Amino acid sequence: MAIRIQLPLTDEVISTLKAGDSVLLSGSLLTGRDAAHKRLSELLQAGKPLPVSLQGEVIYYVGPAPAKPGHAVGPAGPTSSYRMDAYAPALLDLGLKGMIGKGARNQEVVEAMIRNHAVYFAAIGGAAALISHSIRRIEVLAYEDLGTEAIYRFEVEDFPAIVAIDAEGNSILVTRPAEG
Repeated sequence: MAIRIQLPLTDEVISTLKAGDSVLLSGSLLTGRDAAHKRLSELLQAGKPLPVSLQGEVIYYVGPAPAKPGHAVGPAGPTSSYRMDAYAPALLDLGLKGMIGKGARNQEVVEAMIRNHAVYFAAIGGAAALISHSIRRIEVLAYEDLGTEAIYRFEVEDFPAIVAIDAEGNSILVTRPAEG
């Protein structure tokens, strides 16, 4: 049975989540991919303020397709998270509490998650059309010139995901060779 979670994430909720838990997320989250992360990183390196607050936020690594009439967004499947690994630790240090994507994360990201009591959710790749049904409303917050890679705020209801890495660093993505 899936755990229903109301966003924004709190430390108390994060403490209850374990790698492998199925969740349904409802509330508000941010989106962003490579190009937006690069711009955020450049601002941080220059000592400039970010265009959005990351405090307590969850970011979904997605570049949503254009919406068909009557829908908030088109297919909105996760992108490979490793492409944000160079940027994620600094964003976690600024208060980011969760990330949604697909695939494994590097050790530096996992250490930053533990340090900042954050969680990484895996969304199911190949289910972009299904996921889009949980997105109720979208709004561009920053970098509109990036098109689908802009930073959006999504309002979601029962967004399906799995806790891939919990705040203690436990992961469902770690595989081990067969013993024999």
